[in-house]
Amino acid sequence: MVDIAVAGMDKYFGDTPILLDISFEIYEGRHAGLVGKNGSGKTTLFRVLTGEYGFDKGTVAIPSSKRLGVLDQTPKFSPGDTVEDVLRSAFSEVDRLAREMKECEEAMARGEPYAVRRYGELSVAFELAGGYEVETDLNRVSLGLGIDRSMREKRFAVLSGGEQTRVNLARLILERTDILLLDEPTNHLDMSSIRWLEEFLMGYKGTVMVVSHDRYFLDRVTDMTIELENLHSEVYDGNYSFYAEAKEDRLALQAKQYEREQKEIARLEFTAKRMHGWGMGASKMMKRAKALERRIEKMRENAVERVKKERALGAAFRESDRSGNDVCYIRDLRKHYGEKTLFSGVSFDIKKDESIALIGDNGTGKTTFLRILLGEEEPDDGRIRWGSNVNIAYLPQKVSFLNEYNSVLEETMQALGISAGSARNRLGSYHFIGEDVFKMVGDLSGGERSRLRLCILMYAEVNLLILDEPTNHLDIASCEWMEEAIENYEGTLLFVSHDRYFINRFATRILELHDGELSDFPGTFMEYTAYLEKKEREEKAAPPPPREKTEKPRKKDGLYEMERERRAAKKKANALEREIARLEEELAAIEKAVAENAADHEKLLPLLEEQTEKQAELDARIEEWTAASEAAGE
Repeated sequence: MVDIAVAGMDKYFGDTPILLDISFEIYEGRHAGLVGKNGSGKTTLFRVLTGEYGFDKGTVAIPSSKRLGVLDQTPKFSPGDTVEDVLRSAFSEVDRLAREMKECEEAMARGEPYAVRRYGELSVAFELAGGYEVETDLNRVSLGLGIDRSMREKRFAVLSGGEQTRVNLARLILERTDILLLDEPTNHLDMSSIRWLEEFLMGYKGTVMVVSHDRYFLDRVTDMTIELENLHSEVYDGNYSFYAEAKEDRLALQAKQYEREQKEIARLEFTAKRMHGWGMGASKMMKRAKALERRIEKMRENAVERVKKERALGAAFRESDRSGNDVCYIRDLRKHYGEKTLFSGVSFDIKKDESIALIGDNGTGKTTFLRILLGEEEPDDGRIRWGSNVNIAYLPQKVSFLNEYNSVLEETMQALGISAGSARNRLGSYHFIGEDVFKMVGDLSGGERSRLRLCILMYAEVNLLILDEPTNHLDIASCEWMEEAIENYEGTLLFVSHDRYFINRFATRILELHDGELSDFPGTFMEYTAYLEKKEREEKAAPPPPREKTEKPRKKDGLYEMERERRAAKKKANALEREIARLEEELAAIEKAVAENAADHEKLLPLLEEQTEKQAELDARIEEWTAASEAAGE
């Protein structure tokens, strides 16, 4: 069954075409990646699919029986609604069924005959809608996307845009929709949350259409790719890596075909010209010449288009004197805010020509660490010593300029001290062409700001390049341009990133901040991931260490008491798990009896009362188990 069908669709804004002859089909259960440069029409296509935008020609069809969920469409909530309220709004259908079931129970108690059959129907619908798994699902999804208890208690309106997107993504997953349209779902997620989302989508049975600049994410969760380019669409039956390779092959074939056709046209033109030169008297030759010209004209009409290659970033970092072998010493670095310690005891060295990725979940202090290295913030403890002849360039996560009213051209001329002509030549290498150079820097997108700052940085003599989330806000093409520029850089590289494709391409050493500590792995990101997976498998397979009889430790600064409480909470959680399993079995038996006696009013009423009591008992035990698990640190 086709879940999304688009055929010959055109979309105009006024007289300007945005999308032309867009055609593709996404069958039930397929996961499609939608790719294209910024401004190619991806968001417009999403809005056409949801009905927010109309279209001018063609057809767009989504089965009316399917529930559609869209990431960028957040329902309106009242100013006082908490994150918990927003998340629970996903269960509006479950809540409606629960209310109607309650009304039926009251009607059955009054002896109304219709209520018994209706209650049976509602019970089945309630179960299919996941009514008995609401708390479990809510906690599982919140935990996976990093929405903790304190965040769930906050008002939704006071959250940042990124946090609201994360909560909206969780709400969307909890709604159990049939079709998901996701526009940059990984933008505000850290690595652990991205991995959780990947696992969810890989197991998701519904249909997905996703826009993302995260190529690693697209490779893992999609099995087809739709590209928007030059107003048109092209469909590839595979993930992003398959698409990238297939497109390259297609363009190479197209270039060869174009070359063959142009050679044939040139040969026929030469022949026709010679025939004309044989004189007007040769009427037979003239007819042949005319026939050849008609053939040439037809060939021109049907010829494949010439392959136009994007201009690559043409500039490279200016050569700098080499730094010493020891670039930087970091010893016992510590930083805290209030009662929260970001990290402590951080020690490592940076050596010349290393390429180091600093990774970790949101809030672990990666950007703060970079700011301390750059002297923009003071550590609470520890020391930093730089080696000799170290010239640093820094590309921050959020690029700003001193004068936001400067044009791109003025900013470049002032920053580099060069003429307008030299500045325009340099900007052209970074895809600032024509009228783009007269844009105010304050009006640039995040990606354009990063590109302009990189253009300026690469003019300086640099041997240590520090990057903070360099591919944020960039489309895939811009990510590839930046990677080409960094590929040509020969100095030392230290960068923070969540882009695993970027990390795997450049990192030869991985530093990870986790729970205030730093782990140091000498190798690529792929090797680091394999190491962690092997370690996890070994820990699961290893038998628990034998319990030794040791003297009970004395209470010291409350640590022993905390450990004792944690163990007690874990023991309680284990006991509650067994009790929950028992209650679930009993409830299943009752539900079976309810189904068997649906037509027997006398037997059904006590069974329904018992079912309600047992469900309440189960809900209470699950709530206790959740609290105990949190106290046990699980």
